[in-house]
Formats: sequence, C-alpha cells, structure tokens
Amino acid sequence: MSEKVSEKNRIVSGLVSLLFVLSAMVGVTAVDVSTAPAAGAAVFNSCTHSGCAEAYSSRSTWSSLGYPSTRGWVSWPNGQCNYAGGVHRNAEGQLPAGHSYLEFDVTPRACGAARQAYRLILDQTTGVTYFSPNHYTDFYRM
Repeated sequence: MSEKVSEKNRIVSGLVSLLFVLSAMVGVTAVDVSTAPAAGAAVFNSCTHSGCAEAYSSRSTWSSLGYPSTRGWVSWPNGQCNYAGGVHRNAEGQLPAGHSYLEFDVTPRACGAARQAYRLILDQTTGVTYFSPNHYTDFYRM
C-alpha cells in the first residue's frame, strides 16, 4: 500500500511540476505550488549541501546585477540566461516571518529553458541569502 501511495505522490508531484514549468514559460501562474507547507522541511545554519558552491557563484552574479525584483529571464555571463522569480512569499513559514524575500534560480541556461529546483532566496530585510536545493523543502543559510 505504501508503495502505491508513494508512486501516486511522485506522479502527482511530477504533473504539478510540469504544469508549473509550463505556466512559468508562458508567464501565467496557473498553479500555486508554494501554499502547502513542505513536510519535513528544515532550515540549516550553514550551506553544506553539494550544490552550495554553485549557489555561492550564482549569488555573486545576482548581487552584481542588483538582485532584480521582477520575474523574468535575465542576461547572464557567457551568453546564457537565468531566471529571477520575483517575490518569494515564505508561504511555508520556514524563514523569519514579516520579512520581504526575493527568489532566483541558481543554474544559468538558455533563455526560456526548463527551470530546475535550485533556488536562492534573498531576505531583503536582513540581507541574508538562503539556498534551497529542492524547491523550498530545505533552506541552507549562506
């Protein structure tokens, strides 16, 4: 029974992710996948994930671009693009309440390409940056 539920959860999660990517590509937010709290989520005090090196590099580039606050593709070094996601609402309630957040993709790619799960979250209130390697399930303070 557990395997059936797990498989159904993977299928539903994949379909929601696909719908989210497709809606982002056409500039429409058809599904709000950030409203439900992530089960087993955690906030870590340091960046120890294997993707942290890439996140630090990406943070440096986003900082040099002034952390754009609007959603959309942004020109990136070496002729690539990266996606600025606009406001992160902290709907999961994992980060400090009452703060203002912006979100950014970590991995540059061709403009319009599919987005992956790595995200940077900038706390505009304190200047602290968080790395989420799994689309807001866990956060690593940078």
